[in-house]
Amino acid sequence: MKAVVLVDKKKMEIQDVQTPVPKDDEVLLKIRASGICTNDIRDYLGSKYSLPRIGGHEYSGEIVALGKDVDINQFSVGQRAVSYIIPACGECHYCRMDKQNLCEKAPTSKIFFSDEGISGYGGFAEYITIKSRDVYTLPDNISFETAAFAEPVACVLNSLNHAKIEIGDDVVVIGGGAMGQLHVMLAKMRGARVILSEPDEKRRELAKTYGCDIVFNPFVSDPVEFIAESTKSKGADVVFNTTSNPIVAEQAVKMTGPSGRCIMFSSIHPNEPISVDAGYVHSKETIITGSVSPTIKSFNQAVNIISKDMIDVSRLIFDTYDYIEYEKAFKAAIKPDTLKVILKFD
Repeated sequence: MKAVVLVDKKKMEIQDVQTPVPKDDEVLLKIRASGICTNDIRDYLGSKYSLPRIGGHEYSGEIVALGKDVDINQFSVGQRAVSYIIPACGECHYCRMDKQNLCEKAPTSKIFFSDEGISGYGGFAEYITIKSRDVYTLPDNISFETAAFAEPVACVLNSLNHAKIEIGDDVVVIGGGAMGQLHVMLAKMRGARVILSEPDEKRRELAKTYGCDIVFNPFVSDPVEFIAESTKSKGADVVFNTTSNPIVAEQAVKMTGPSGRCIMFSSIHPNEPISVDAGYVHSKETIITGSVSPTIKSFNQAVNIISKDMIDVSRLIFDTYDYIEYEKAFKAAIKPDTLKVILKFD
């Protein structure tokens, strides 16, 4: 099969690699669409994981073969499917707390470091084998491009599950990229008044089409002051920081009101310490927490709402490229004003 392989910093190439054969408890998926994530871009610009590497964890495709122990009453050749991509062991402390995204063994898996071969999630290839326990099927009317949003939507739903949004809450989303826009639309589904902080006018206008109530440019209005004014000095009930800037992370905490929840959704680059008023956090019972990757619960939720056509992610797709155009695709994805770029493996 063909695969887009990262072989060095800013160097990828199409290679012929062995097509995987499903084990007894696995399915073989023909990948049709695979989104380029920020983490894929960071790998491309200088991976901290072992090379060669096949990235891509936002993929969808079609089941083309079943291992002999796979339940044929649940899975069949021809079904559209996506995969829960974290290799959770199911045995460690965090897996048994239903926090598979924090699995103790996942960071040492071949997804990140492989002494014997290729590392990576494997979504930038024509085929992939998946444990049947991690396979989720979707209806035929859901496009492969839309289905490829299952993993990013699941990440955002995990974020929202941490936030415990209630009807009427004031929710601030910092950053109007693809993940920020998903926060906007899903927070609206939970009954919040949503405020977006985003410098790009097109992204602010896009958020309005998803029901965002208030948008503002943080380069024009002081973000902390704007949120204070918009909430009658109360501060936000929930703040989602979807940007990587540590200065913005510090502002996010200051936007959060008493008993509010501040969610650090994005990883921070550079990962510099921020200043936090611990006295305020204590006296106002402010919660500051992170959110990383999807749990099995949030992934199942994502597949459910996508399968039921409850969200429209089509406007988040900047462009699609055939996998042989991977160079053009990554150049497009790196640009700061693009949203989701998808590689197709038709």
